[in-house]
Amino acid sequence: MNNLELIHAKIVDRKKLENHLAVWRFKDKKIVFTNGCFDLLHLGHIDYLSKAKDQGDVLIVGVNTDASVQRLKGAGRPVTDEISRSMIMASLQFVSAVVLFDEDTPYNLIQQVQPDVLVKGSDYEPEDIVGYDVMNTKGGEIVTIDFLEGYATTSIIEKIKAV
Repeated sequence: MNNLELIHAKIVDRKKLENHLAVWRFKDKKIVFTNGCFDLLHLGHIDYLSKAKDQGDVLIVGVNTDASVQRLKGAGRPVTDEISRSMIMASLQFVSAVVLFDEDTPYNLIQQVQPDVLVKGSDYEPEDIVGYDVMNTKGGEIVTIDFLEGYATTSIIEKIKAV
């Protein structure tokens, strides 16, 4: 398999994700899940995702579809389409799988994945994180990660608009 095929193979639908989850659980891998829009990949994303991966053996990244991003962020977003955002996420060596989701929250995906660790930014209190109840019932762990100061997609877009 060439590199591009390896990247494409990391982008999975929910049915294929089930197969991966079965294998990873059989191998007793610690499964970590996080999600986001990941529009205009920047250093803050790399920092966050690499720290998320440090929490376990497998990192699954839920990526909002274009329609979901537009509902959440408004007109003009996303800047980068879902295919590009998925490919960029999958090209990161510490990302094990990328799954698109169309809902406004990843709740259904979290229920499906049943991760051992759920990671979100530290701007959330653990009990306010979508999937908190799933993790609480499962006995999983919620980890919050501080964002890298000065890096945000909205800030980058605002700088571009100001030019």
